[in-house]
Amino acid sequence: MSDCVFCSIVAEESPAYRIYEDDRSLAFLDIEPASRGHTLIIPKSHYETVTDMPESLVGDIFQTVHHVAGALESVYQLDGYNVVQSNGVAAGQEVFHAHIHIIPRYENDTVALGWCSEAADETMQQEIADTVREELDSRS
Repeated sequence: MSDCVFCSIVAEESPAYRIYEDDRSLAFLDIEPASRGHTLIIPKSHYETVTDMPESLVGDIFQTVHHVAGALESVYQLDGYNVVQSNGVAAGQEVFHAHIHIIPRYENDTVALGWCSEAADETMQQEIADTVREELDSRS
């Protein structure tokens, strides 16, 4: 895709600090890092979201996440790390090429990721679980 910045990085038309590459994936440092070592993992082929990708590619991409996260843990003695993947504008996706963030975490860092702290309604939770399980069963 010619107007995709990540596709231009794959094609080596735009610069990036590449740290890992194989036939199907590329890992490079984020240009606006949340912390030291913040890395993006992308498929080399253009897909807008994770669910647009073939399942086999999703597996390959997450193998790269595993590989790179292990290297970051080893080199920087991380206290932890977040793996973040966003799909669509409502989820905060800004570059519409599927990508996964590995965000290294250090004690007392200022990185903030948040979720609702209220307990979920049990009736609603059961309805959601039943509905999604039925959809998954219909796909088998």
